[in-house]
Amino acid sequence: MQEPTFLILTALAAQPLHGYGIVQAVAQLSDGEVRLRPGTLYGALDRLDQQGLIALDREEPVDGRLRRYYRLSESGTTALAEQVDHLRRRADVAAGQLRLRPGFSGGAA
Repeated sequence: MQEPTFLILTALAAQPLHGYGIVQAVAQLSDGEVRLRPGTLYGALDRLDQQGLIALDREEPVDGRLRRYYRLSESGTTALAEQVDHLRRRADVAAGQLRLRPGFSGGAA
């Protein structure tokens, strides 16, 4: 799973969000390192919807336009939880390898 996908799913884990809300949440979750552009975001949302990982939660009219809110689906929840577990295992392996490095005294798990 690519980082932007992981962060979009993470942003939707707590509550449904509209597009701009997702952009803001992803920027916050990544400490500003990932900034989604609208074309990238909406392409990803279409793909995630087609894969069944997210779903349209509701639409609200705002200034004459429909604002779409997306939510994490059950499949998306499962996929995100599996990815979290996968990343945790990889981080544990990396931390173990760092502890074997002579002279390393970093704060790795």
